[in-house]
Amino acid sequence: MKFGYTIVYVSDVAASLAFFEQAFGLQRRFLHESGTYGELETGATALAFAAHALGDLNFPGGHVHADQSAQPLGFEIALVTDGVAAAHRVAVGCGATELAAPTLKPWGQTVSYLRCPNGVLVELCTPMGG
Repeated sequence: MKFGYTIVYVSDVAASLAFFEQAFGLQRRFLHESGTYGELETGATALAFAAHALGDLNFPGGHVHADQSAQPLGFEIALVTDGVAAAHRVAVGCGATELAAPTLKPWGQTVSYLRCPNGVLVELCTPMGG
């Protein structure tokens, strides 16, 4: 067993890809011609976005739309960078909402939290031990 990918259901797949490209410098792997599914280049494990309509097909009882939830969902996507403060500023400038400014944690890691326009909670952090 290995971790293959994370799929986040969103209102606008292309906009989510564009935000992550602009805010975090990630590269688009592809966007399906239907516009309902796309992936980013994120290393061995892909970060993908799928339209809520696809989620509705998979989950007949419905699912929580992160962008419509008053609070962030109970999971996060962590992006590791040596430049947390600069990356945080860029993401806020691209439309993310600051939830916690960059903070040096007791274990030596710098961490910040943002909420993306699509509702996704993102942690920006320095490498562990760095």
